[in-house]
Amino acid sequence: MTWQIISNNNISAFVVNDINTLSIMTGSEQKLYNQAYLLSLFTIFYNILEGAVSMILGYSGETLSLFGFGADSFIEVISGLGIAIMISRIRQNPDSPKSKFEMTALKITGTAFYLLSAGLLAGIILNIISHHKPETTLWGVIISLISIAVMFWLMNAKKRIGKKLHSEPVIADANCTKICIYMSLVLLLASILYELTGFAYADAIGAAGLIYFSVNEGIEAFEKAKGKECNC
Repeated sequence: MTWQIISNNNISAFVVNDINTLSIMTGSEQKLYNQAYLLSLFTIFYNILEGAVSMILGYSGETLSLFGFGADSFIEVISGLGIAIMISRIRQNPDSPKSKFEMTALKITGTAFYLLSAGLLAGIILNIISHHKPETTLWGVIISLISIAVMFWLMNAKKRIGKKLHSEPVIADANCTKICIYMSLVLLLASILYELTGFAYADAIGAAGLIYFSVNEGIEAFEKAKGKECNC
């Protein structure tokens, strides 16, 4: 593979040559792909922080929905790594197929979502049998509100860049961010319900909502690994 940089009338183009493909990327497109890549890295590091904080506070407050939300954030890190590699690949050659790393990341992500769903279901059953109630769900309210704000900004930023690039993969990644918003809303509603009413099963209901979205994300991850496109 060879790289050439062509400059003419203040317009730069990055040309990737190999036997089968010829892709030309302007300087503005390269800049947009760089922005998309940085957003993918931000998503990874944010999910690591969110996951750690949520699991620690969920464990200390005995809040299953918050703990599960944190575990989901760590699974999103694996997915985010695949997205970062995908953007890096497209940036170099838009016509290239999915890499082995991307496919493996999708399969690991799908499996992890199924395991999370099974763990949450077991936790719900145990909590109902033991009549367990969280000490507090206040942290669930705070973390979910922060997550909604951050993910809403990320979704719009990724979608804006994807539309400018006419890149379906980047737009699809932006659309999948909506799932994170939905999961945050589930956590928020369950946390507020318990905090205001003390309803014993509010936390279990929130965890059940997380199971629904986790199973769907697991299905989508395996479908993408098989080469099918998901609208999330």
